[in-house]
Amino acid sequence: MTIRGAPAWRLVTTLAAAGGMAGLLIVVVFEWAEPRIEAHRAAVLAAAIDNVLASPAHYDTLYVVDGALRETPPEGVLERDLERVFLGYDESDVPVGFAVTGGEPGYQDIIQLIFGYDPGSGEVVGMEVLESKETPGLGDKIEKDAEFVAEFDGVQTPLVGVKQGAGQGDPSEVDMITGATISSRTVIAIINNRLEELGPLLDTYPATVKR
Repeated sequence: MTIRGAPAWRLVTTLAAAGGMAGLLIVVVFEWAEPRIEAHRAAVLAAAIDNVLASPAHYDTLYVVDGALRETPPEGVLERDLERVFLGYDESDVPVGFAVTGGEPGYQDIIQLIFGYDPGSGEVVGMEVLESKETPGLGDKIEKDAEFVAEFDGVQTPLVGVKQGAGQGDPSEVDMITGATISSRTVIAIINNRLEELGPLLDTYPATVKR
């Protein structure tokens, strides 16, 4: 059988070869790009940890395993497959707080953020949005509105979202953004939910650490 003068087997061979080359190219590009992507993500995360913990001298990565914090991942388990928190220290090696990541659905999509938490005072000491697709000009104010972001520096937990101007001066209150209530409430919920899950571990560290 031929198609317009070309044997069918030749066309099939040509298509198979082209498909194989395309597949090989995809694999090569992926292997080239993956470590660079991971390096960029690590750099972004390190900068965010520095931000929400007010520039600690250094920090440790701790792994959440079986309801406890570990300084090393279990044997045979990849670090990227484990939940992590980051404990910052000042120049005298005194702990200054934990950096914790979290994410939940906002108005448009998942909002990913990181926040600093001081177990000694029970306060959130910083917040940064890592990833968001919230509505430009409205929902994206959760990361672009400096006043809103600043509210997460020294606010008592658990956080309470209030409409702007409706607060009673409670140290746990966070003024939500007018026109972006859902996005604002999501940020507050992420922090509260993460602390509900991890708070007992963070509050009692290093008693819970298992090597």
